[in-house]
Amino acid sequence: MNSPADPPSGPDQRRPEYQNEGIRTLLAMFDHGDPDERLRLGQILQGLQQSAFGVFLFVAILPSFIPIPGIGGAVSGPLVILIGAQMLCGMRRPWLPAFIANRGPRRGTMHRFLARIDGPLRRLDRMLKPRRSWFLVPLPAHAFTGLLLILTGVLLSLPIPFTNYLFGFQLLLFSLALLERDGTLMLVNWIGAIAAVLFFSFSSGQLVQYLTELFQKWF
Repeated sequence: MNSPADPPSGPDQRRPEYQNEGIRTLLAMFDHGDPDERLRLGQILQGLQQSAFGVFLFVAILPSFIPIPGIGGAVSGPLVILIGAQMLCGMRRPWLPAFIANRGPRRGTMHRFLARIDGPLRRLDRMLKPRRSWFLVPLPAHAFTGLLLILTGVLLSLPIPFTNYLFGFQLLLFSLALLERDGTLMLVNWIGAIAAVLFFSFSSGQLVQYLTELFQKWF
């Protein structure tokens, strides 16, 4: 089933050149319009090129900042896993099933969230820049980022107390690295995600148990 986020035919997608679709694009996208308008994910991602995964991830983690236990992770976790799985498979642009492409946040919700983090985002906009593309563009790096997103998404989905904001912030940094094509920030994200996965895997055991059950179910 195709969605508006399917990649257009055209030049080779394997090693895309950076286009200016960073934080400023994200801020402008939700800046004006009816606050009650429902922004469909398929429409949000349509027309974006290299930043599509970054924008998708940014929108996907929004529920993780809802201060209601169990709600945020149950919504954001599977979306993050979907993003990670597609990157792990080498896809350069996200594919959305129709039931996800036709859903999305209200413009007012995104605007309020962005207003809360507007200052840090704009400061980061001055710091981040396209660099060290070998942590982003080559297929092994792209796939490794996807693997870490899957594992972090699983952790976000699990009922581990007081971790929604922690994983949400970590995934926010992943989205900014993808948006700005900043390989230095992506390397920092890799280290942080590996540390989080190892810590919570051994401390709670839930991640190992979940992945074991998932493996047994599939194979």
